[in-house]
Amino acid sequence: MNVIVAEKVSSSAVNLLREPTWNVTTSEQLNGNLAQALETADALIVRSAVQVDAALLEHAPKLRVIGRAGVGVDNVDLDAATRKGIAVMNTPGGNAVAVAEQTIAVMLAMARFLCKADAGMHAGKWDKKSLQGTELRGKTLGIVGLGKIGMEVAKRARAFSMEVVGHDPFVSAAVAKDAGIKLASMDEIYAAADYLTLHVGLTPQTTGMINTESLKKMKKGVRIVNIARGELVNEQALVEALKSGHVAGAALDVFTKEPLKDSPLQSMDNVILTPHIGGSTHEAQEAVGVQIAMQVKEYLKHGVIQNAVNVPSVTHEEYTEMLPYIVLAERLGGFLGQTSEGPFEGISIRYTGHIAEGKTELIRNAAIKGILNQIVEEKANLVNAATLAASRGLKVEEEKNSKSSSGGAGSVLSIILKTGKGEHVVKGAVLRQEFPRLLHVDGIDVEAPLEQNLVYMRNRDVPGVVGKIGSILGEYKINIANFSLGRRQGEAKAEQPLEAVAVVHVDSAVPEAVLAELRKIPAVQQARSIRL
Repeated sequence: MNVIVAEKVSSSAVNLLREPTWNVTTSEQLNGNLAQALETADALIVRSAVQVDAALLEHAPKLRVIGRAGVGVDNVDLDAATRKGIAVMNTPGGNAVAVAEQTIAVMLAMARFLCKADAGMHAGKWDKKSLQGTELRGKTLGIVGLGKIGMEVAKRARAFSMEVVGHDPFVSAAVAKDAGIKLASMDEIYAAADYLTLHVGLTPQTTGMINTESLKKMKKGVRIVNIARGELVNEQALVEALKSGHVAGAALDVFTKEPLKDSPLQSMDNVILTPHIGGSTHEAQEAVGVQIAMQVKEYLKHGVIQNAVNVPSVTHEEYTEMLPYIVLAERLGGFLGQTSEGPFEGISIRYTGHIAEGKTELIRNAAIKGILNQIVEEKANLVNAATLAASRGLKVEEEKNSKSSSGGAGSVLSIILKTGKGEHVVKGAVLRQEFPRLLHVDGIDVEAPLEQNLVYMRNRDVPGVVGKIGSILGEYKINIANFSLGRRQGEAKAEQPLEAVAVVHVDSAVPEAVLAELRKIPAVQQARSIRL
């Protein structure tokens, strides 16, 4: 494995990546040749300075994962990474305490005019009258975004006896209540907050959320803290509100353009400015570096996807539990993709049993991957499968039923492939928590191992077919490991035999010449070699 650590992280993080057969290249060793180094890289670790755009990714044909030591991934082109099947991970919460502590620190500094007091003392002034401040006790703090950072801020604000109101559409009332937070709408927070702090990611909905209109809705004398993303705040609108006195003060650690230059904010004594250091503590940098190194290592060694922003994340335990079904889904998809004809139009995936109760996104992607890799030039994987399907107009649908199916299997996965010639259905299950098994093909029950080399046949159910198949395979020295048969239910008629299928597990690949011989059997309607 080749791992590129393109920006400085802790030595502990780098040492975690030093496996016997792994090559780790640090930022000091790159000498500005990142693009060249990426040509053989399996993983890339960055912080916030390196811009991982589509052009850079063109130099990374083998790249499997990008690790961002920090929360924001604004410097990574997620669409380009997803199209190339590259998982992008970050480290939410690794610097939560550091950011929360700075939030409280600047609130205290604004409340007690600490920056003004310090500057005056250094200038030889002893000015107590203009420095009479206020307490945080009894004031209302509005928190926008109740993720790990927002929750850490709330915990500390409660210790100062502040009233805390928060807004986050993904946090339940019960969770907020346990944290001592009253959930409110944005307008309610604007009207109530003495202090307003932002802890949300940058999205089209949050960009410029602090603007002329939202500032008008705020209580006169509000103080605003932004240690999240500079683009959340319309800086010119904030300057005007500060000048008018509607906003009493602001503390900004992030800016639309960094480093901050020639800004009116720099000349305002009611504004605290810091150079994007919210997460810059020794403890936080150690934590996010070690965390991203561990996540990247887990992905490269075991396929476990944690804290990914462009693919569903799972814990090691969740991944271990679903791995047999990921394998099952890919092999069922591969089987279906190789036995179906006509242009593919849509995919339906149905989960029955206990797998329907858990996360199924990776199982879904594995099924799509198995199908697409039979027909598309771009190779699908667990990261880009759904994106590739969508780009080709393939509609993917899912259906879940936690009740076990009748037929004995605890969990059954069904995949329906819609083509220009109709629908094709396969069902499968995992035997003894390890072995993927085919249970059903297009209305016919047939149990067979989903192993590497299979021969799939459709035929009329008449005597002698099985013997002829065995004889032909024997003539070509192809050993049969398992021979599974099934036929459509119904009453057979002499002039109209029932349709049957055979799935033959063999020890080696089956050449086209052998398939041609099998197709010569009068009752055989279809014979295909399946590679899984």
